[in-house]
Amino acid sequence: MEATQRLRMTTQRQVILDELCKLKSHPTAGELCQIVRRRLPRISLGTVYRNLEILSRVGVIQKLDVAGLEMRFDGTVDNHYHLRCLECGRVFDLDMPPMDGLERTASQHSGFEVMGHRLEFVGRCPDCRRHQVAMA
Repeated sequence: MEATQRLRMTTQRQVILDELCKLKSHPTAGELCQIVRRRLPRISLGTVYRNLEILSRVGVIQKLDVAGLEMRFDGTVDNHYHLRCLECGRVFDLDMPPMDGLERTASQHSGFEVMGHRLEFVGRCPDCRRHQVAMA
């Protein structure tokens, strides 16, 4: 059974999911709340956050939780990699196919039953790099 069929999709929840899936920016709950308010002006940040947690828990979206940083959310649940800018904090999808055999290799080296993986590369995005060059 598909995750959205197991989950009661309220109007608020559906709008939150729809708006998140339109984005490639991996927004915070606050950023997404501002976007959702264009369609649902009275929705609260708490409602958006609670629904993002529920959608994440059932596997409809991904929660990108990096220690010390504000949580971000991703409407793409397929296995894919991310790039995070250490200067501006934005998160981007890396348009690169997942590495075949990575989970099997990790399992062989660790003894874990590996059920999935997330991979994030960190560095400076092109905008921040250009800004640094312009400031020099």
